Amino acid sequence: MDRKPNSIKRRTLLAGAVGLTAAAALGAKPIAGKYRVGLIGHTGRGGYGHGLDKLWRDMPLGKIVAVADPNPRGLAQTVKRFGADKGYSDYRKMLDESKIDILTVGPTHIDKHCEMVLAAAERKVRGIYIEKPLCRTLEEADKMVAACDKNKVKLAMAHQSFYVPTMSRVAEIIRSGKLGRVLEFRGRCKEDHRGGGIGLWVLGTRILAMMKRFGGNPISCTAAVLQDKRPITAKDVKNCQSYGIGPLAGDEIHAMYRLAGGAVGYFDSVKRAGAGWPSRYGLQIFGTKGVLDIHSSELFFPSVYYLDDPLWYPGQSGKKWVPVTSAGIGKPEPLKGENSHHGGNVLAVKDLISSIEKDRQPVANLSEARANLEMIAAVYESVRLGEAAPFPLKNRKNPLAMLEKKNQ
Repeated sequence: MDRKPNSIKRRTLLAGAVGLTAAAALGAKPIAGKYRVGLIGHTGRGGYGHGLDKLWRDMPLGKIVAVADPNPRGLAQTVKRFGADKGYSDYRKMLDESKIDILTVGPTHIDKHCEMVLAAAERKVRGIYIEKPLCRTLEEADKMVAACDKNKVKLAMAHQSFYVPTMSRVAEIIRSGKLGRVLEFRGRCKEDHRGGGIGLWVLGTRILAMMKRFGGNPISCTAAVLQDKRPITAKDVKNCQSYGIGPLAGDEIHAMYRLAGGAVGYFDSVKRAGAGWPSRYGLQIFGTKGVLDIHSSELFFPSVYYLDDPLWYPGQSGKKWVPVTSAGIGKPEPLKGENSHHGGNVLAVKDLISSIEKDRQPVANLSEARANLEMIAAVYESVRLGEAAPFPLKNRKNPLAMLEKKNQ
C-alpha cells in the first residue's frame, strides 16, 4: 500500500468536491457576508487549530468581523491577515461588542473550551465550530450541552472525517456487505513523543470517532494504562500542560470497547513505538470477507485501501490491496483540491450553517463530541474501577483526579 500524501494543486477545492458536495445542503445562492464570524485563538498556545481560521477564506457566507487572541503579536497578525474590523485580547469582550453569529473556537489547548462555549451560548451566538477534542471532562461537556440546548446554539466539532467524501464511501462499503460481518476494529495513534495518554486525547479522538461511526455506540470499555511497563498508580498522575488536558498518566494504553454493532474495537497507544512516516496512525476494520485500512481520515483525500480477502493475509491468499477513492473501490479520484484539513473544515462549516438555517443538528454535533470524549474518559474510568466501565459513564469527573485523591 502506498500511503504517500496526494499531491494535488491548491485552491481548486471549492470548484471540485466542496462546492459540489455542499451546494445541495445549502440550497439557494449564498449571500456574501451573511453571517458575522468571530475567531478565538491563542497564538503560542494552540493557535487557531488545524486551519479553523483559514476555512473562512473559502466561505463567502461568513465574514470575519472580530478576532480574540491574548497574544498581542498573534492578534495583530490575524486581524491583518483576515481584514477583521477589530481585535480583542479578551474573547468575552469580543462576544459582548461584535454581535457574533458564528464563533470559531480554534485553540488545540482544551482547558478553556468549556468556558468559551458557555460564554458564547449565554450571548446567544447561532453556531460554534470548535477544535477537537471537546473539553477536559464529561462534567464540562454536560454543561456545554445544557447551555447550547437552552440557547438553541448549534455546535459542530472539527472531526473532518465526518464530511470528507471518501469516508462516505467507506460507510457505503460496510453497509453493502463487502466486508461481511464486521468483527473488529483496530486503531493506533502516531505513537511518537505523544504516545500513551496524550496520544489518546489528541489523536485517539479521531480514531474513536470513526470506530463509533462505523461500529455503533460503545457498550463498555476495559483498559490497561501503563507507565514504564507497569500499571499506573496515583503517583504517576501529573497535570499535563500540553494541550491543557489536566490530570494525565501513562506512556502506554491498551483499550477494548464492546460496540453495539456486535464488533469489538481496540485502541492502542505506546509512546515512541511509532514507525515514522508512513505511520501506523489509523483504523483497520476487519470483516468475515475482507479488510478496510484507513489512514489520515481527517485529510480531504485520506489513504484508504480495501482487501478482498477473508483470510486477512495477502501473503498467503495472493490478494492485493486496492485503493478506495471518493468514487469507490479501485476507481480514479475525480475530485481536486489540497490534501489537508481545509476541505473537511469547509464542508463542516457549510453543514453547520445549513443546520442553523434548517434547525437541525450538525453531522459532527455536540452530542457526538460528548460521546467521543466519553470513550476517552472510559479508558481511565476502567482503570479507576479495576473492571470494565459501562456506558454511559456514571462518573462525570476526571477519573485520574479521583484516583489521585483515593490513593493519597
